[in-house]
Amino acid sequence: MKHILFPIAFICAAPALQAQTTTLTDLENQFIQSNSQLLASKFNIDKAQAEIIQEKLWPNPTLSISEVNLWKTYNIEKQPYLFGKYGQNQQISVDLQQMIETAGKRKKRVALKQLDQKSATFEYEELLRELRKELRLTFYDLQRIQQEVKHLNVIVELYTQMYAQYQRQSELKNVSTADFYRIQTELIGLQKQQIEIENEQFEALSKLQILTHNHSLDVSQIKFETSANIKSQILPINLVEIAKEQNIGLKRQLNEKAKAQQLLVLEKAEKKPDLTVQMNYDRGGNIMSDFIGLGVSFDLPVFNRNKGNIKAAEIGIIQEQSNQLTVENNLIQSIHQLRNQLIRIEKSLQNWPVDHLKNQKQMLDNYKKHFQNNQVTLLEFIDFTQAYREANQAYFQLQQTYQNTFEELQYIVGKDF
Repeated sequence: MKHILFPIAFICAAPALQAQTTTLTDLENQFIQSNSQLLASKFNIDKAQAEIIQEKLWPNPTLSISEVNLWKTYNIEKQPYLFGKYGQNQQISVDLQQMIETAGKRKKRVALKQLDQKSATFEYEELLRELRKELRLTFYDLQRIQQEVKHLNVIVELYTQMYAQYQRQSELKNVSTADFYRIQTELIGLQKQQIEIENEQFEALSKLQILTHNHSLDVSQIKFETSANIKSQILPINLVEIAKEQNIGLKRQLNEKAKAQQLLVLEKAEKKPDLTVQMNYDRGGNIMSDFIGLGVSFDLPVFNRNKGNIKAAEIGIIQEQSNQLTVENNLIQSIHQLRNQLIRIEKSLQNWPVDHLKNQKQMLDNYKKHFQNNQVTLLEFIDFTQAYREANQAYFQLQQTYQNTFEELQYIVGKDF
């Protein structure tokens, strides 16, 4: 009985497996989980965190041992043994040094490294958004290609049937050879377009496979959705304000400005000399047989007060402020341009009838009947099919441009709507 139930269960489950589809959201999830370029960029954040940990550490103390004589020295005062019967005639000097940074230099370097970590985080976010935008644009490109393939196949099938009919009639001398050649030439041109668009389809699908690392992805598995929403209506009024808070390029630039300011703070601290605290032990080196002394050393800021580096850091702040203004101006201009472009494309799409594709298919069928009834000439029929193909291409490309413009706007603002 079990041997019978298993094939039945497999047969019942097979349609469900075949019906499995992949949406744009599914592709984005696969991309986030599997894209190796994205995963590799994320390690830069961990590296920056490790550098912060390293920067928090104090410099190691320095231990030096000197003035050790390995042989026996005579004509000296007797000294106590170091250990056992050794050391009565030996001299030794031990020096321990520890550098202490002044003016909070270590904390200031840690703060600078923390800003470096933020830069690594912004780079990761920027790469994520760029690749996700590329994924979406490729998805819409493949959607447009699929629509064109579907309509092109209808025309190719029509001309293939006409080619077979005209070939027979031409052999029977019922139609002119010139008309047969016109049909043949048009069919060859359509087949050439078919090959070109299949190549475009392969390239778009390959790009999706690379981005998602799903090499078994097939066009038949992808579910394309044509949204009829008027996208300009879902855009908030304060796009510029949102972009100033969310745009990753502006965030990075503000962080670069903060790094320049922190670098100036550090360079000003560098003009203050560090201290090196010393403790040394000298055995048999002077009038005291076991001498322990303390000391301190530091540079005298006479010739070098770090003026050049401080001046360079001040110039760096002015430079980053100028870069910030440039980024903000470009951002505002791009938002206005894309928003206006989106509205213009919407108006153009609204000029197309809602069911124009269905109406055009009906017109094609009617034109085919008129042609078969000799109510239109062959040249008129060819002109109509070419116009039919060009009109559909224009509509599909306009739809893709509309989707791409909206995605570019979302990318620049830094938020999905």
